[in-house]
Amino acid sequence: MPEFSDEATRAKRDLRVALLAARRSLSAPRRAEAAASVQAELVTLVRRLRPARITAYVPVASEPGGDDLPEVLRSALPPEGELLLPVLRDDLDLDWAPYTGRGSLRAAGRGLREPTAPPRGRAAVAGAALVVVPAVAVDRRGVRLGRGGGSYDRALARVPATAPTVALLHDGELVEVVPAQAHDRPVHSVITPGGGLVAVPGVGPGASAGRTRVP
Repeated sequence: MPEFSDEATRAKRDLRVALLAARRSLSAPRRAEAAASVQAELVTLVRRLRPARITAYVPVASEPGGDDLPEVLRSALPPEGELLLPVLRDDLDLDWAPYTGRGSLRAAGRGLREPTAPPRGRAAVAGAALVVVPAVAVDRRGVRLGRGGGSYDRALARVPATAPTVALLHDGELVEVVPAQAHDRPVHSVITPGGGLVAVPGVGPGASAGRTRVP
């Protein structure tokens, strides 16, 4: 059940601050090793699903996945596959534009890198057969903790329930409980360097809190 807004907001802030500090403390070799592990697991998933369209993101700073994640994903897609990356709008909602190679990204606000191709619209994420999202933490119900802007909650609200959604994490960021609020949108699974691809049960009546390895 979602917590009262003020209590949940404070608890989210404290958890976010602690986990982001832990990320910043990771050495460059540790981050590179973690990125390689996450990329390998994600490539395996993409090659198994053979999606016609993926949405993902460009990791920055200590975010899991490494800054070459878009190129790695693009190489794993079938020949006709399409990778869309987010374009942050002024209202903090997300538009989506195609990634066509290393030279197709430009520096944007908030330290982000975004595609230079024309955006496809906010609803483009709804046509993805796999949605890869950033997260600061995810709990065992699938509740996701982001950076606090709500951009990905709005994007995930447009994704059909049948489309796989996966969050990329560092080890230690799959936690027991993330404070949940009404606007939060859960994910189906996470990838961590040490645990690989792990399904999370989802939020709702009868959902268990166990951890299930995805076959």
